[in-house]
Amino acid sequence: MSGAGRYQEAVARAEAAKQSLISSAQTAKARITPARLKQDATAKVVDVAMDGMAYAAATARQRPAMVGAAGAAILLFLARRPLAALFGRLGVQNDETNPDHSETDDG
Repeated sequence: MSGAGRYQEAVARAEAAKQSLISSAQTAKARITPARLKQDATAKVVDVAMDGMAYAAATARQRPAMVGAAGAAILLFLARRPLAALFGRLGVQNDETNPDHSETDDG
């Protein structure tokens, strides 16, 4: 092959490499746009949430008593102030002091 033929092949390879680089750069540019990053992040969060829900559902089916106990504990935790107020009022209403015993024992 002559020098001119090799030169033409080298130019063709260089042009193909240049087009490949430009195409790769455009693809990378499209992948890092804010809209695309937001879409990817949203899809990832949804996938993780769905996996977590599926795991929780499977665990609930395997151990319903444990899930019920955990749910009751969470419910009691969330309702602790109203329950404390209710029991506090019940305790005050039923608190009867014995008039036969004085608080000071002076006789």
